[in-house]
Amino acid sequence: MISLVIRAYNEEKHIARLLEGIAQQTVKNVEVILVDSGSTDSTVSIAESFGAKIVRIPPAEFTFGRSLNFGIKSASREFIIIASAHVYPVYPDWLETLLKPFQDEQVALAYGKQRGDENSKYSERQIFHQWYPDASAADQSTAFCNNANAAIRKSLWDLHPYDETLTGLEDLEWAKWAKGQGYKIAYAAEAEIVHVHNETPRGVYNRYRREAMALRRIYPEAHFNFYDFIRLTATNILSDLWHAAREGVMLKSIASIFWFRFAQFHGTRIGHRETSLVTPQLRETFYYARERKRKEERKRDVEPIRYGNE
Repeated sequence: MISLVIRAYNEEKHIARLLEGIAQQTVKNVEVILVDSGSTDSTVSIAESFGAKIVRIPPAEFTFGRSLNFGIKSASREFIIIASAHVYPVYPDWLETLLKPFQDEQVALAYGKQRGDENSKYSERQIFHQWYPDASAADQSTAFCNNANAAIRKSLWDLHPYDETLTGLEDLEWAKWAKGQGYKIAYAAEAEIVHVHNETPRGVYNRYRREAMALRRIYPEAHFNFYDFIRLTATNILSDLWHAAREGVMLKSIASIFWFRFAQFHGTRIGHRETSLVTPQLRETFYYARERKRKEERKRDVEPIRYGNE
């Protein structure tokens, strides 16, 4: 029924949990394809022990889009699930709920909720809450999506493979194309994964720099100047501090809040090279801190997956 493509490089700390979570899904007979870009640890052997098909891409040829194209080309099913190697599903119906939007033949892509773990930086968790709300959307207005937890139709990928020249945001470019063809992008909030990020300040800077470079390619009218950098760094730091204080985690989070937001928006500023307008909806999705009511995460009636070390 489905093929699941995972991009990986030296992910031995995380890959087993993802594969264990896949094995516990209500959807069975999943074709798992690991696209490895030169791992030197036990990533490949772990994946093989779970029955994954291994596709290798030379490190010198790696881009996010190219590695996905390698994997999808090897897939034999119509529905392609795309997952980062350092995520894992929360519930056993993750794949089932991620596939539900495709009952509408006009849906080209569906993506699910992401949350951080106990080691995630506080600002990263705030971004997850901002980008991935509790309410699903059958036909969202923007092309925003994320390939750490997404699904597409292979028949549409055949018409438009991922852009291999982008430094990131290959998912956004593909979704923009799909919407331009009249297809829908769906958000499935109940298809929840935990996304494990434990980046250094340099890693955060580099991630947002390359994504800003890609955003400029996808939306040539995009701009991000020094005023944007100052304003958005300050407002997001203040928002994070306010939420952290309300949640009682200010002291342990304060240092990471300052360096994370500085690295995020400094990387964004450096990555931009043109000074025009970006669409207001996309700017809000990526950059603006929004008020978030203090409340418990919405609980589901589905029992979460119990992993081996829990």
